[in-house]
Amino acid sequence: MAKLKLILPTTKYKEEIMNYKKDFEDNCDSMDGTGGLSNTKSFEEWHKTIIDNLKEETVKKGLVPSTTYMAISMEDGRLIGMVDIRHRLNEYLLKHGGHIGYSVLRSERGKGYATEMLELALEECKRLGIINILITCDKDNLASAKTILKNKGKLENEVQEGNRITQRYWIDLL
Repeated sequence: MAKLKLILPTTKYKEEIMNYKKDFEDNCDSMDGTGGLSNTKSFEEWHKTIIDNLKEETVKKGLVPSTTYMAISMEDGRLIGMVDIRHRLNEYLLKHGGHIGYSVLRSERGKGYATEMLELALEECKRLGIINILITCDKDNLASAKTILKNKGKLENEVQEGNRITQRYWIDLL
């Protein structure tokens, strides 16, 4: 049974989104799949960015169009995680970022939310016409690797850059 739904961020969730950011900053966690939330000072600045990211005409130079979603608990409406779907890949994303990035609040990890979020994101990819999905994770992020494998990810290879090793998985939606 579904525990989550993906919705587009709105001002209704402003406080929860800023608390989400603070939680990740306080725990020195990587804010993956948030459409650049870590790089913005205010909700308004971030919200404008993710709206601009939706279209090729308005996305910031060097980036690709993407859609950022909040993963909301169906039970109580709480923000559990965030997921970002990139509509296409550039050279960097092909090596290190992939089509989908996601993160889950530290307090909500280990409950199967990331697996469900990725499953929901793959459904959105299908609607967008993206059928061969690249998802990457750091080699030492075993939880993320398990999430990708549970969603039928197949490891293609690993890319090393400095001390970082990125695992590249493909999911075929056909």
